[in-house]
Amino acid sequence: MTYWFPAKRYGWGWSYPTTWQGWAVIAGYVALIGLGIFAIRPAQRPGLFFAYLVFLTAVLIAICWAKGEPPRWRRGKRS
Repeated sequence: MTYWFPAKRYGWGWSYPTTWQGWAVIAGYVALIGLGIFAIRPAQRPGLFFAYLVFLTAVLIAICWAKGEPPRWRRGKRS
């Protein structure tokens, strides 16, 4: 199985995508944030925009969890 998001070398979580599918997910995330800026108008409705960002980020984390390398704390490799 090819992971879309490899584990970070140091710390916990995922690193940059290594497949086109992973990059498409990141591009979609950024595009949806951009669309949300125009559709929601954060200066007028900051609470709704914040909720929108939380929702998008939760979806991104769920995708990373499903398609990424299992996260665990990493201290890096010693040379």
